[in-house]
Amino acid sequence: MRWLVTGGGGMLAADVVHRIAVTGEPVLALARAELDLRDARAVRDFVGAYRPRAVVNCAGWTAVDLAETREAAAMEVNGTAVRTLAEVCERSGARLVHVSTDYVFDGTAAGPYPEDATPRPVNAYGRTKLAGERAALEHGQYVVRTAWLYGAGGPNFVRTMMDLAATRPTVDVVDDQRGQPTWSADLADHLVRLAQSDLPPDVYHATSAGETTWYGLAREVFGLLGADPDRVRPVPSTAFPRPARRPANSLLAITRGEPIRHWRDALHAAWPVLSGEAGRRCDVA
Repeated sequence: MRWLVTGGGGMLAADVVHRIAVTGEPVLALARAELDLRDARAVRDFVGAYRPRAVVNCAGWTAVDLAETREAAAMEVNGTAVRTLAEVCERSGARLVHVSTDYVFDGTAAGPYPEDATPRPVNAYGRTKLAGERAALEHGQYVVRTAWLYGAGGPNFVRTMMDLAATRPTVDVVDDQRGQPTWSADLADHLVRLAQSDLPPDVYHATSAGETTWYGLAREVFGLLGADPDRVRPVPSTAFPRPARRPANSLLAITRGEPIRHWRDALHAAWPVLSGEAGRRCDVA
């Protein structure tokens, strides 16, 4: 089985490549500089020549706040380019697994969103990701929604908390947004197994079990560092005004496919990898 991983310069793509490589199957990861998914002709030519059997699309516009003023540019990456890739995969017989987000929902539900819940994005990023979902599904491909991703090799919330714990006496973190922290290595395993499975094309959710808030996650990180968790102070989202509205409830229910382990168990398993990596800074909330 020959694999193609797009968005090859990112944190998730690196874990997907590692997961495939240990099987001995051929895998090629391409960053945007090597294959710009906005270039339809380049995508058609490359897929036609390489002929992958499975494509995992980790590429995307992820600058949530910037999308508010550059929605058309974000749509080119998260919507139009996904349509091109899905069309090419459909014609070539390749299976596309496209990664999406909890931001397609408005966050007002009382509990976790099932896969068939009606999307209602509240920001430009969510709208562009929803367009990509619909394009992939229209061409018989797979959509996997995830949330609160962290891992090695990329900026993320967990890394930020590790950095701030070493540089600040206290850290203010929002406590009114709920979600499921998900290790990129666990998600990578989920994506690869889905591509290899007999499950039909559809929307699937892939997040760790359990739930917490950003504040709760930060306290767990401080504890793993051996720092006092009480150095983390809870604040409302209004303490960090942002151009793009964030959903208060990012919980995703898994009713199709296999579950992923509890977020706390995953974080503890990931800790030797995370604590051995040089820190990189990202937004606090």
